[in-house]
Amino acid sequence: MIIGVPKEVKEQENRVALTPAGAAELVGAGHRVLIEQDAGLGSGIGDDEFRRAGAEILAGPERLWREAGMIVKVKEPMPAEYRYLRKDLLLFTYLHLAPLPELTGTLVANEVTAVAYETVEEADGSLPLLAPMSEVAGRLATQAGAHFLEKESGGRGILLGGAAGAEPGKIVVLGSGTVGSNAARIGRGMGARVVMMARNLRKLAAREKELGGGLVTMTATPENIEEQIGNADLVIGAVLVPGGRAPRLISRSMLAGMQTGAVIVDVAIDQGGCVETSRPTTHSHPTYRVEGIIHYCVANMPGAVPRTSTYALCGATLPYVVRIASAGIAAAARNDRALLNGINVYRGRLTNQQVAEAQGREWFDCRGLLSE
Repeated sequence: MIIGVPKEVKEQENRVALTPAGAAELVGAGHRVLIEQDAGLGSGIGDDEFRRAGAEILAGPERLWREAGMIVKVKEPMPAEYRYLRKDLLLFTYLHLAPLPELTGTLVANEVTAVAYETVEEADGSLPLLAPMSEVAGRLATQAGAHFLEKESGGRGILLGGAAGAEPGKIVVLGSGTVGSNAARIGRGMGARVVMMARNLRKLAAREKELGGGLVTMTATPENIEEQIGNADLVIGAVLVPGGRAPRLISRSMLAGMQTGAVIVDVAIDQGGCVETSRPTTHSHPTYRVEGIIHYCVANMPGAVPRTSTYALCGATLPYVVRIASAGIAAAARNDRALLNGINVYRGRLTNQQVAEAQGREWFDCRGLLSE
């Protein structure tokens, strides 16, 4: 198979979807690897490193998209890339389609087969290709929140760890998954008071055990959320419905009860956000204010630390890339239920129920389509 890795075009996205070691493994297995010129520079990987691994470097994206049977990316195709989508193309990347009806429609209309990293789901509910970036995003969420709480950044002038004679700041984490647990871990490490709120009591108990004393856990009812965010310095939205739109947990009216200069970091923004007033931002313009509350809603948070993120992501995705390239998506998915769950569009037919429900579209059971 010919595998193409284009340079990411999303604003300030510096990750790359393959490392030189990954390219060498694919080439060693008999595949051709095409890398767009300078695709790895943002992650500190030069073209010569890919060449030494056996990859071919192509200037510009056109030939790469045209010749590749599988395109491996980090982020969803941008509108400028829609013209490259075609009937016989396999796309393997983060998609987060639920809040993106235009992209969904474009994939369907062009009869693309699209596999989303974030919906590759094991039988136990774990998300092996989302987990590395969730870990990074969770840790960054607390770090970013701490920065924007500083007075010079527009915040309340709070040091999360406090100091002798001054109480520590309060963090409310909404969600007990990978993002939430990593955000809470960094918060506790900084010395902040951390309240974790979720509906899954089993997970909350596990997080208490993992993080030790000092973590307060509560059921995420609307009443509890409104009460706890009222005196919070930092609120981190870390909820996830695999493939679906994030639930709205904080309404605009709730902001009136928060402290002026408090910070909300909505990590769920890729899936539409869990705060009514959230909208996607970028690393160059990461925040805005609503009702005096700072909103940080960067849609590609791990892109802030691209080298770390690239190696963490590619370590998880490479085995799947190799499997798909060697067997083809149909055979690989028939033998791997997690990969089957990752198929969002198959030959132009929407196969993810959560995306379909979020957008009011028809969906098809992928298991039946693979046998066609």
